[in-house]
Amino acid sequence: MPPQYLCPMTEPIIDPFQRAISYLRLSVTDRCDFRCVYCMAENMTFLPKKELLTLEELDRMCSTFIRLGVEKLRITGGEPLVRRDIMTFFHGMRRHLYSGALKELTLTTNGSQLERFAADLAAAGVRRVNVSLDTLDEEKFARVTRWGRLPQVLRGLDAAQAAGLKVKLNAVALKGFNEDEIFTLAEFCAARDMDLTWIEVMPMGDLGNEDRVGQYWSLNDLRAKLAETYRLTDLPENTGGPARYVRIEETGQKIGFITPLSHNFCESCNRVRMTCTGELYMCLGQEDRADLRPALRNHPGNDAPLEEAIRAAIGLKPEGHDFDYSRQRADGQVSRHMSHTGG
Repeated sequence: MPPQYLCPMTEPIIDPFQRAISYLRLSVTDRCDFRCVYCMAENMTFLPKKELLTLEELDRMCSTFIRLGVEKLRITGGEPLVRRDIMTFFHGMRRHLYSGALKELTLTTNGSQLERFAADLAAAGVRRVNVSLDTLDEEKFARVTRWGRLPQVLRGLDAAQAAGLKVKLNAVALKGFNEDEIFTLAEFCAARDMDLTWIEVMPMGDLGNEDRVGQYWSLNDLRAKLAETYRLTDLPENTGGPARYVRIEETGQKIGFITPLSHNFCESCNRVRMTCTGELYMCLGQEDRADLRPALRNHPGNDAPLEEAIRAAIGLKPEGHDFDYSRQRADGQVSRHMSHTGG
Protein backbone atom coordinates (compact mmCIF):
# COMPACT_ATOMS: atom_id res chain seq x y z
CA MET A 1 0.00 0.00 0.00
CA PRO A 2 1.43 3.44 -0.89
CA PRO A 3 2.93 5.22 2.18
CA GLN A 4 0.70 8.29 1.79
CA TYR A 5 -2.34 6.14 2.55
CA LEU A 6 -0.97 4.77 5.80
CA CYS A 7 -1.52 6.41 9.16
CA PRO A 8 1.65 6.28 11.32
CA MET A 9 0.90 6.51 15.03
CA THR A 10 1.85 9.50 17.12
CA GLU A 11 1.57 9.86 20.89
CA PRO A 12 -1.89 8.60 21.95
CA ILE A 13 -4.49 10.90 23.48
CA ILE A 14 -5.05 10.57 27.24
CA ASP A 15 -7.74 12.49 29.11
CA PRO A 16 -7.23 14.21 32.52
CA PHE A 17 -8.37 11.03 34.30
CA GLN A 18 -5.73 8.86 32.56
CA ARG A 19 -8.24 7.23 30.22
CA ALA A 20 -6.82 6.51 26.76
CA ILE A 21 -9.25 7.60 24.04
CA SER A 22 -9.44 4.73 21.57
CA TYR A 23 -13.05 4.92 20.37
CA LEU A 24 -14.62 7.58 18.15
CA ARG A 25 -18.32 7.71 17.39
CA LEU A 26 -18.84 9.83 14.31
CA SER A 27 -22.17 11.20 13.16
CA VAL A 28 -22.12 11.65 9.39
CA THR A 29 -25.55 13.28 9.17
CA ASP A 30 -28.25 14.63 11.45
CA ARG A 31 -30.93 13.49 9.00
CA CYS A 32 -32.98 10.35 9.38
CA ASP A 33 -35.85 8.63 7.62
CA PHE A 34 -37.49 7.88 11.00
CA ARG A 35 -38.61 10.26 13.76
CA CYS A 36 -38.22 8.16 16.91
CA VAL A 37 -39.97 9.80 19.83
CA TYR A 38 -36.95 9.69 22.19
CA CYS A 39 -34.53 10.98 19.54
CA MET A 40 -36.22 13.62 17.38
CA ALA A 41 -39.15 15.95 17.24
CA GLU A 42 -41.58 15.06 14.46
CA ASN A 43 -40.96 18.33 12.63
CA MET A 44 -37.18 18.68 12.76
CA THR A 45 -35.16 21.57 11.41
CA PHE A 46 -32.02 19.97 10.02
CA LEU A 47 -28.64 21.56 9.48
CA PRO A 48 -27.98 23.22 6.11
CA LYS A 49 -25.99 20.73 4.06
CA LYS A 50 -23.18 23.27 3.52
CA GLU A 51 -22.42 23.14 7.25
CA LEU A 52 -21.69 19.42 7.17
CA LEU A 53 -18.17 18.15 6.75
CA THR A 54 -17.61 16.77 3.29
CA LEU A 55 -16.84 13.08 2.88
CA GLU A 56 -13.21 14.02 2.20
CA GLU A 57 -13.13 16.09 5.41
CA LEU A 58 -14.66 13.24 7.38
CA ASP A 59 -11.93 10.97 6.04
CA ARG A 60 -9.19 13.40 7.04
CA MET A 61 -10.71 13.92 10.48
CA CYS A 62 -11.01 10.19 11.17
CA SER A 63 -7.53 9.51 9.84
CA THR A 64 -6.15 12.05 12.28
CA PHE A 65 -7.97 10.42 15.20
CA ILE A 66 -6.66 7.02 14.11
CA ARG A 67 -3.14 8.42 14.03
CA LEU A 68 -3.72 9.53 17.64
CA GLY A 69 -4.69 6.07 18.81
CA VAL A 70 -8.36 5.59 17.94
CA GLU A 71 -8.79 1.89 17.14
CA LYS A 72 -12.57 1.64 16.94
CA LEU A 73 -14.69 3.83 14.67
CA ARG A 74 -18.47 3.68 14.86
CA ILE A 75 -20.47 5.57 12.24
CA THR A 76 -23.80 6.99 13.42
CA GLY A 77 -26.36 9.63 12.49
CA GLY A 78 -29.23 10.46 12.30
CA GLU A 79 -29.36 7.49 10.00
CA PRO A 80 -25.87 7.20 8.49
CA LEU A 81 -26.96 5.27 5.41
CA VAL A 82 -29.21 8.09 4.16
CA ARG A 83 -26.18 10.33 3.55
CA ARG A 84 -25.48 10.55 -0.15
CA ASP A 85 -22.43 8.57 -1.34
CA ILE A 86 -21.62 7.46 2.21
CA MET A 87 -20.19 4.18 0.93
CA THR A 88 -17.30 6.19 -0.56
CA PHE A 89 -16.34 7.09 3.00
CA PHE A 90 -16.63 3.50 4.25
CA HIS A 91 -14.45 2.20 1.44
CA GLY A 92 -11.91 4.93 2.19
CA MET A 93 -11.68 3.85 5.83
CA ARG A 94 -10.91 0.31 4.69
CA ARG A 95 -7.24 1.26 4.19
CA HIS A 96 -6.86 1.76 7.95
CA LEU A 97 -8.25 -1.71 8.57
CA TYR A 98 -5.74 -3.10 6.06
CA SER A 99 -2.85 -1.30 7.78
CA GLY A 100 -3.92 -2.60 11.20
CA ALA A 101 -4.19 0.88 12.71
CA LEU A 102 -7.98 0.58 12.89
CA LYS A 103 -9.22 -2.56 14.63
CA GLU A 104 -12.93 -2.15 13.92
CA LEU A 105 -15.19 -0.17 11.60
CA THR A 106 -18.85 -0.46 12.42
CA LEU A 107 -22.10 1.46 12.46
CA THR A 108 -25.36 1.99 14.29
CA THR A 109 -28.39 2.09 12.02
CA ASN A 110 -32.17 1.95 12.15
CA GLY A 111 -31.98 -0.87 9.61
CA SER A 112 -34.10 0.82 6.97
CA GLN A 113 -31.30 0.88 4.37
CA LEU A 114 -29.55 -2.39 5.19
CA GLU A 115 -31.34 -4.30 2.45
CA ARG A 116 -29.69 -1.92 -0.02
CA PHE A 117 -26.22 -1.56 1.54
CA ALA A 118 -25.40 -4.67 3.61
CA ALA A 119 -23.25 -6.39 0.99
CA ASP A 120 -21.34 -3.18 0.23
CA LEU A 121 -20.70 -2.59 3.93
CA ALA A 122 -19.25 -6.08 4.26
CA ALA A 123 -17.00 -5.42 1.26
CA ALA A 124 -15.76 -2.24 2.97
CA GLY A 125 -14.60 -4.22 5.99
CA VAL A 126 -17.58 -3.78 8.31
CA ARG A 127 -18.05 -6.99 10.28
CA ARG A 128 -20.89 -6.12 12.63
CA VAL A 129 -23.72 -3.61 12.91
CA ASN A 130 -25.99 -2.42 15.68
CA VAL A 131 -29.62 -2.04 14.66
CA SER A 132 -31.99 0.05 16.78
CA LEU A 133 -35.24 -1.87 17.21
CA ASP A 134 -37.46 -1.30 20.24
CA THR A 135 -40.44 -3.49 19.38
CA LEU A 136 -41.51 -6.33 17.10
CA ASP A 137 -45.10 -5.13 17.06
CA GLU A 138 -45.77 -3.42 13.74
CA GLU A 139 -48.28 -0.93 15.13
CA LYS A 140 -46.08 0.01 18.09
CA PHE A 141 -43.05 0.28 15.79
CA ALA A 142 -44.93 2.75 13.60
CA ARG A 143 -45.89 4.71 16.71
CA VAL A 144 -42.40 4.93 18.27
CA THR A 145 -40.62 5.69 14.98
CA ARG A 146 -43.48 7.82 13.60
CA TRP A 147 -42.31 7.25 10.01
CA GLY A 148 -40.83 3.75 10.13
CA ARG A 149 -42.05 0.45 8.67
CA LEU A 150 -41.13 -2.72 10.51
CA PRO A 151 -41.11 -5.09 7.48
CA GLN A 152 -38.46 -2.91 5.82
CA VAL A 153 -36.22 -3.24 8.89
CA LEU A 154 -36.76 -6.99 9.14
CA ARG A 155 -35.70 -7.36 5.50
CA GLY A 156 -32.62 -5.34 6.38
CA LEU A 157 -31.76 -7.77 9.18
CA ASP A 158 -32.05 -10.65 6.71
CA ALA A 159 -29.79 -8.86 4.23
CA ALA A 160 -27.17 -8.07 6.89
CA GLN A 161 -26.96 -11.67 8.03
CA ALA A 162 -26.89 -12.93 4.46
CA ALA A 163 -23.90 -10.63 3.85
CA GLY A 164 -22.12 -12.20 6.82
CA LEU A 165 -22.52 -9.26 9.19
CA LYS A 166 -22.93 -9.94 12.90
CA VAL A 167 -26.08 -8.14 14.05
CA LYS A 168 -26.85 -6.80 17.52
CA LEU A 169 -30.20 -5.24 18.32
CA ASN A 170 -30.37 -2.16 20.53
CA ALA A 171 -33.68 -1.60 22.30
CA VAL A 172 -34.52 1.47 24.38
CA ALA A 173 -36.43 0.43 27.50
CA LEU A 174 -39.63 2.49 27.62
CA LYS A 175 -42.06 2.13 30.49
CA GLY A 176 -45.56 1.33 29.32
CA PHE A 177 -44.36 0.65 25.78
CA ASN A 178 -42.16 -2.43 25.48
CA GLU A 179 -42.16 -3.82 29.01
CA ASP A 180 -44.21 -6.75 27.73
CA GLU A 181 -41.68 -7.58 24.99
CA ILE A 182 -38.52 -8.40 26.91
CA PHE A 183 -39.01 -12.13 26.38
CA THR A 184 -40.30 -11.73 22.82
CA LEU A 185 -37.21 -9.75 21.84
CA ALA A 186 -34.87 -12.13 23.65
CA GLU A 187 -36.41 -15.15 21.91
CA PHE A 188 -36.35 -13.39 18.51
CA CYS A 189 -32.62 -12.67 18.89
CA ALA A 190 -31.83 -16.16 20.19
CA ALA A 191 -33.55 -17.75 17.20
CA ARG A 192 -31.53 -15.60 14.79
CA ASP A 193 -28.17 -15.75 16.61
CA MET A 194 -28.27 -12.05 17.45
CA ASP A 195 -27.18 -10.36 20.64
CA LEU A 196 -29.45 -7.82 22.32
CA THR A 197 -28.66 -4.72 24.33
CA TRP A 198 -31.18 -2.78 26.38
CA ILE A 199 -30.63 0.97 26.88
CA GLU A 200 -32.12 3.28 29.48
CA VAL A 201 -33.81 6.32 27.97
CA MET A 202 -31.63 9.42 28.40
CA PRO A 203 -32.73 13.02 29.09
CA MET A 204 -31.63 14.56 25.81
CA GLY A 205 -33.41 17.17 23.73
CA ASP A 206 -36.57 19.14 24.40
CA LEU A 207 -39.10 17.17 22.38
CA GLY A 208 -42.06 19.09 23.68
CA ASN A 209 -44.58 16.37 24.46
CA GLU A 210 -42.25 13.57 25.58
CA ASP A 211 -42.18 12.85 29.31
CA ARG A 212 -38.69 11.46 29.92
CA VAL A 213 -39.30 10.73 33.60
CA GLY A 214 -42.51 8.89 32.70
CA GLN A 215 -40.69 6.91 29.98
CA TYR A 216 -37.82 5.87 32.24
CA TRP A 217 -37.66 2.17 33.05
CA SER A 218 -34.68 1.10 35.14
CA LEU A 219 -32.74 -1.79 33.67
CA ASN A 220 -32.31 -3.13 37.20
CA ASP A 221 -36.04 -3.88 37.07
CA LEU A 222 -35.80 -5.28 33.55
CA ARG A 223 -32.96 -7.59 34.52
CA ALA A 224 -34.83 -8.79 37.59
CA LYS A 225 -37.81 -9.65 35.39
CA LEU A 226 -35.58 -11.62 33.00
CA ALA A 227 -34.10 -13.48 35.95
CA GLU A 228 -37.56 -14.73 36.94
CA THR A 229 -37.54 -16.92 33.81
CA TYR A 230 -33.90 -17.32 32.78
CA ARG A 231 -30.63 -18.14 34.53
CA LEU A 232 -28.35 -15.14 34.00
CA THR A 233 -24.55 -15.31 34.29
CA ASP A 234 -22.55 -12.08 34.48
CA LEU A 235 -19.86 -11.85 31.81
CA PRO A 236 -16.57 -10.00 32.37
CA GLU A 237 -16.12 -9.06 28.73
CA ASN A 238 -16.04 -5.50 27.49
CA THR A 239 -16.55 -4.64 23.81
CA GLY A 240 -15.19 -1.10 24.20
CA GLY A 241 -18.61 0.38 24.83
CA PRO A 242 -20.65 1.09 27.96
CA ALA A 243 -22.66 -2.14 28.08
CA ARG A 244 -22.45 -4.74 30.83
CA TYR A 245 -23.31 -8.25 29.66
CA VAL A 246 -24.96 -11.40 30.91
CA ARG A 247 -25.37 -14.77 29.26
CA ILE A 248 -28.78 -16.43 29.23
CA GLU A 249 -27.88 -20.01 30.06
CA GLU A 250 -30.97 -21.48 28.42
CA THR A 251 -30.12 -19.99 25.00
CA GLY A 252 -26.42 -19.11 25.24
CA GLN A 253 -27.05 -15.60 23.95
CA LYS A 254 -25.64 -12.36 25.32
CA ILE A 255 -27.84 -9.62 26.73
CA GLY A 256 -26.29 -6.20 27.34
CA PHE A 257 -27.43 -3.40 29.63
CA ILE A 258 -26.48 0.24 29.07
CA THR A 259 -27.38 2.04 32.28
CA PRO A 260 -26.44 5.74 32.27
CA LEU A 261 -29.04 6.42 34.98
CA SER A 262 -29.22 3.43 37.31
CA HIS A 263 -25.50 2.55 37.12
CA ASN A 264 -23.32 4.90 35.12
CA PHE A 265 -20.25 3.67 33.29
CA CYS A 266 -18.13 6.83 33.27
CA GLU A 267 -15.08 5.46 35.06
CA SER A 268 -14.09 3.38 32.04
CA CYS A 269 -15.14 5.82 29.30
CA ASN A 270 -12.71 5.57 26.39
CA ARG A 271 -14.76 7.38 23.75
CA VAL A 272 -15.69 10.74 22.31
CA ARG A 273 -18.40 11.74 19.86
CA MET A 274 -18.12 14.01 16.87
CA THR A 275 -20.99 15.60 15.00
CA CYS A 276 -21.32 15.86 11.25
CA THR A 277 -20.25 19.53 11.52
CA GLY A 278 -16.97 18.77 13.29
CA GLU A 279 -18.00 19.49 16.88
CA LEU A 280 -16.39 17.14 19.35
CA TYR A 281 -18.39 16.22 22.44
CA MET A 282 -16.14 14.77 25.11
CA CYS A 283 -19.16 13.45 27.05
CA LEU A 284 -22.63 12.49 25.81
CA GLY A 285 -24.19 13.92 28.97
CA GLN A 286 -22.46 17.31 29.03
CA GLU A 287 -22.86 20.41 26.89
CA ASP A 288 -19.12 21.17 26.58
CA ARG A 289 -17.80 20.76 23.07
CA ALA A 290 -14.89 21.74 20.87
CA ASP A 291 -15.29 22.93 17.29
CA LEU A 292 -12.63 21.17 15.21
CA ARG A 293 -13.83 22.47 11.87
CA PRO A 294 -11.62 25.63 11.80
CA ALA A 295 -8.48 23.60 12.52
CA LEU A 296 -9.49 21.24 9.71
CA ARG A 297 -10.52 23.79 7.08
CA ASN A 298 -8.07 26.61 7.77
CA HIS A 299 -5.02 24.38 7.34
CA PRO A 300 -5.39 22.25 4.21
CA GLY A 301 -2.51 19.83 3.87
CA ASN A 302 -1.32 20.37 7.45
CA ASP A 303 -2.81 18.17 10.17
CA ALA A 304 -0.67 19.53 13.01
CA PRO A 305 -3.22 22.22 14.04
CA LEU A 306 -6.00 19.61 13.95
CA GLU A 307 -3.98 17.25 16.14
CA GLU A 308 -3.33 20.10 18.56
CA ALA A 309 -7.05 20.99 18.67
CA ILE A 310 -7.98 17.37 19.34
CA ARG A 311 -5.46 17.08 22.18
CA ALA A 312 -6.73 20.34 23.71
CA ALA A 313 -10.31 19.08 23.54
CA ILE A 314 -9.49 15.74 25.17
CA GLY A 315 -7.78 17.72 27.93
CA LEU A 316 -11.24 19.04 28.82
CA LYS A 317 -13.00 15.67 28.97
CA PRO A 318 -15.01 15.51 32.24
CA GLU A 319 -14.96 12.62 34.64
CA GLY A 320 -18.60 11.79 33.98
CA HIS A 321 -22.13 12.90 33.19
CA ASP A 322 -24.86 14.14 35.52
CA PHE A 323 -27.93 12.24 34.25
CA ASP A 324 -30.32 11.65 37.16
CA TYR A 325 -34.04 10.82 37.37
CA SER A 326 -34.04 10.01 41.09
CA ARG A 327 -35.81 13.23 42.04
CA GLN A 328 -38.59 12.58 39.47
CA ARG A 329 -37.23 15.14 37.08
CA ALA A 330 -34.67 14.86 34.29
CA ASP A 331 -31.67 16.31 36.12
CA GLY A 332 -28.55 16.61 34.04
CA GLN A 333 -30.66 17.04 30.90
CA VAL A 334 -28.88 18.34 27.82
CA SER A 335 -30.70 20.44 25.26
CA ARG A 336 -29.49 18.91 21.99
CA HIS A 337 -31.32 16.03 20.34
CA MET A 338 -29.66 12.62 20.33
CA SER A 339 -29.64 12.77 16.53
CA HIS A 340 -27.36 15.83 16.67
CA THR A 341 -24.59 14.07 18.59
CA GLY A 342 -25.07 10.60 17.18
CA GLY A 343 -26.58 7.57 18.81
